[in-house]
Amino acid sequence: MATNGAATGEQPAWQPAPHERSPIPGSPPTPWHPPLRRAAYISVAVLVILSGSLGNAIVTANLTTLQGSLGLYSAEIQWLPTVYVMTNVCANMVLIKFRQQFGIRLFTQIFLGAFALTTAGHLIAHSFATAVAVRALSGIAAAACSTVGLLYMVQAWTPEHRLKGIVIAISLPQIAVPLARLFPSEAFEPDRWQTMYLFELGLALFCLAAVRLLVLPPVERMKVFEPLDFVTFPIFAGGMALLCAVLGMGRALWWFEAPWIAPALIGAIVLLPIAWLIEHHRERPLLNTRWLASRDIVRFALVSILVRVVLSEQTIGASGLLTVLGMGNDQMRMLYLVVLLATLAGVVVGALTLDPLFLGKPILIALALIGLGAWLDSGSTNLVRPHDMYFSQALLGFASALFIGPAMLIGLTRALREGPTHFVSFSALFGITQNLGGLFGSAMLGTFQVIRERAHGNAIVAQLASGDPLVAQRLQQNAGAYGRVLIDPGLRQAEGAAILSQTVTREANILAYNDTFLLIAAIAAGTILWVFIPIMRIRRENLARAAAEQQAGARNG
Repeated sequence: MATNGAATGEQPAWQPAPHERSPIPGSPPTPWHPPLRRAAYISVAVLVILSGSLGNAIVTANLTTLQGSLGLYSAEIQWLPTVYVMTNVCANMVLIKFRQQFGIRLFTQIFLGAFALTTAGHLIAHSFATAVAVRALSGIAAAACSTVGLLYMVQAWTPEHRLKGIVIAISLPQIAVPLARLFPSEAFEPDRWQTMYLFELGLALFCLAAVRLLVLPPVERMKVFEPLDFVTFPIFAGGMALLCAVLGMGRALWWFEAPWIAPALIGAIVLLPIAWLIEHHRERPLLNTRWLASRDIVRFALVSILVRVVLSEQTIGASGLLTVLGMGNDQMRMLYLVVLLATLAGVVVGALTLDPLFLGKPILIALALIGLGAWLDSGSTNLVRPHDMYFSQALLGFASALFIGPAMLIGLTRALREGPTHFVSFSALFGITQNLGGLFGSAMLGTFQVIRERAHGNAIVAQLASGDPLVAQRLQQNAGAYGRVLIDPGLRQAEGAAILSQTVTREANILAYNDTFLLIAAIAAGTILWVFIPIMRIRRENLARAAAEQQAGARNG
């Protein structure tokens, strides 16, 4: 029997028609809506999706500026994006079951409200602890926002175009990073650090108002939580949090120098298998370990992680190289505008060209574009400027949006084919691959760049002999720049040597970034070779299944 909407604060429930029911447990039905309401659902979906991803993107894009604004050390500021991932990576597991039992709207209101209150509190009690708390709650709120935004987007599309709506909703968060780079850096100066938190607070309040004014159709609720869920989840979440902390902070503190990194890694290695064993022997597991360990799902997870690794080229490679060359956010703003437009184009093209029978095609194209973009960047010199990277970075932005939607649909269709209970496992897997893939990519590529920089630096220094006339001439030229301000010849010579050392470091970094770009191109090419045959096999299976269903429908007709 449906409950009264006036008593619960939700729309009055009705019995949906069979074609309106969602195949995903805990998701609302999709009844017919008038055009104005569809437009309203799209507007709320875009607002909620971008609100969930934009705050962390702004923090990540302005870490250096925020470090001075918040008065933190360089290692402390790295905790802010890391803590966000630590909470976001596990929130989807709880979110799925929570919405099945209590409704998605209640979950969203709880955590958006908590996020808004924490952000408001941070404006009053400004400290490192409150900044970390805001990022942690932001990660949980972002998980709720991405799911709520997807559900709102689904309501806005007719059945024949619903998959396009799903692709758009999944791809939209990709525009958050280039969009965040367009924010003026002056907004995060030491005397204006409140600007970011006021912006996030405003977004959270807007989302709260939007989901209360335009509610989703009521879901069919069921009791899904079991006592063992409250045993597995803390163990799994603890292990994932430790692993995220290691990946997020290892490069900043360096892997072998911070004393807590090894114990944290050991803790993750112990906790995650314990959670896996508990789930493996449960009758109704939170995570279906047998399905997750199947060949196709393991391949799907590895491909998703590898794509996230190579997509780290934008944040670690291009941005890092231009920073070494003295470019700031103001000089790179037009570059990120180009990336933003290319990413939006990828969202549109991905939705319009979606082929449910060949979902692997966009993934292959995305990998090829990433490999091409990275290869084009691999010949960089100290003369490279942002406009030289417009094309290559546009390729990566386009590829990032083109990949994510079909990848999600591949896993989703396989999960629903096995049964509704597999959806929780898939949701957890997809969140883990995207979050850990991004962290692992940044950690691995950043570490590789540092190692190659040291190798190139040593090789360059080994070729610089003080008796070399060219080296002596360069030192003399560098020292001559201080002729009007330094009288002592010894000091002038020391400053000249310092300038030469800076030049060596810059050139070593450029060569190291070129090596990183080549590594990314190689990973992309290797991934294409690895997944091409399985993707074509899946396509043949889908075509055969569709033909069989068409023949069965013709016989029944």
